[in-house]
Amino acid sequence: MGLTIKAHPIISGRAEGTVVHSRKALSFWGGVDPETGVVIDCHHDLCGKSIAGKVFVFPGEKGSSTASAVLVELVRNGRAPAALIVMTPSPILALGAIIAEQLYGRTVPLALLQEQDACKLHSGDFAIIDVNGMIRTID
Repeated sequence: MGLTIKAHPIISGRAEGTVVHSRKALSFWGGVDPETGVVIDCHHDLCGKSIAGKVFVFPGEKGSSTASAVLVELVRNGRAPAALIVMTPSPILALGAIIAEQLYGRTVPLALLQEQDACKLHSGDFAIIDVNGMIRTID
């Protein structure tokens, strides 16, 4: 039986994909290759792993305000995460998601989730996010 968790949608949308979970914040600028969606920050626990098409669960964005531009480029290149689930508000990523939707018509849902609930989502889980922020995992 799967799990159902209520998140707070910041950017509403429906998405599904395999969960990639990190307990470390990530700077998209210099931390994610916008051409491939692979984490390139050699100090990050997901270094070498792709977040393209994944439900990316992580504490939040750190660093540069240009992270919004990297998210836009990920969308343009078809390498964006299916959804972003964060534990701290992330206005920079929200801005990138809004711009990408306006430019390319692709929504990258962004949801805020309490840390104790985020810990219930594990890498490899398959998750579905609805427009109301309900996250369901499928066994």
